[in-house]
Amino acid sequence: MSQNNTIIDTNFNFPNQKSVYKGKVREVYNINDEQLVMIATDRLSAFDVVMPKGIPYKGQILNQIATKMMKYTEDLVPNWLVATPDPNVAVGHLCEPFKVEMVIRGYMSGHAAREYKAGKRLLCGVPMPEGMKENDKFPEPIITPATKAEKGDHDEDISREDILKRGIVSEEDYIVLEDYTRKLFQRGTEIAAKRGLILVDTKYEFGKTKDGKIVLIDEIHTPDSSRYFYADGYQERQDNGEAQKQLSKEFVRQWLIANGFQGKEGQQVPFMSDEYIETVSDRYIELYENITGEAFVKADVSNIQSRIEANVLEYLTS
Repeated sequence: MSQNNTIIDTNFNFPNQKSVYKGKVREVYNINDEQLVMIATDRLSAFDVVMPKGIPYKGQILNQIATKMMKYTEDLVPNWLVATPDPNVAVGHLCEPFKVEMVIRGYMSGHAAREYKAGKRLLCGVPMPEGMKENDKFPEPIITPATKAEKGDHDEDISREDILKRGIVSEEDYIVLEDYTRKLFQRGTEIAAKRGLILVDTKYEFGKTKDGKIVLIDEIHTPDSSRYFYADGYQERQDNGEAQKQLSKEFVRQWLIANGFQGKEGQQVPFMSDEYIETVSDRYIELYENITGEAFVKADVSNIQSRIEANVLEYLTS
C-alpha cells in the first residue's frame, strides 16, 4: 500500500467555512460558527512529534472507535457528536474547548510509572502510594490533568489546585469535568472487561456548547488516547515481574525509544520503512477489532481526499 492511500493533510473549502484548526492528528473545519467538521487524518504523533509518514486506515480506526464509544456513553455524559458522514469524519456542535485534558489512571503505567521510578510520589498533586510496581492497579483511579499544548509543544501536568488558582477552569465547571471523567472511565472499564481488556488509563476532552452545556468532544477510548492491557494473564505477568501485553500506541513509543528517539531536542525521528508502517497499520486494525469486538471493514482508499470531500459536501448540503 503506497503513501498515496493515506491522508496526511487536508485543504478543503466547504460552504460557509469560517476557519480551520489543525491539531496533531485531527483537522477541524468551522462551518458557520454552528458545526465542526472533524477529519481524523492518518498522521501518527508520539512524544508530541508528528511522524513523517501516515499510517494506512489509522484515521478511520480512530474515528470509528470514538464515534462508537460516544454512542455507548451518551446516556451518562452528553457529547458533541451529530453525524459521521464519512469513515474518517465526525460532525458535531461547535464548542469552546476547555484548556485541560482530563487524564484518569486506574493503573500505574506509562507517564505515571516513569515519574514514580524517578522517585516522585505526587502526580498532579495526587499522592501515589509507596511500594507500587509498574502496572499495579491504584487503590482508586486518580485524575491527573494536563494542560492542552499548542501543536509542537508538550502537554504539561497540572494539579486541580493550579487549574482553579490560574482560572483555567471555574470550580463549578471543574466539578462537572471530574464527575464526567469518573463516569466515563467506569463505563469504559466495563466495556473493556467484556472484550477481555483492562482500560489502564485514558484522557477525555470537554467543551462548552453555545448554550453553556458541557459536552464530551474529540476522541474517547481510542488506542491514541487510552492504554489497554489484555486481562488474560495480567496478574500472572505482574507477579512474575513481566511486561504487560498492551493495546495502545505504546508499541510505537517503545520502537522510537529503542531507535534513540524521545522527542528531545536534537533527536532525529528514525526512518520508518514501508514494511514497518504496514506493521503499525496492522496493529491499529488489531486494536480496533479487540476494542470494538467487530471486524474492521477497510474503507475505499483509492482517493481518500475526494471521497471525504464528496461525503462532507453531501452532508452539508442535504
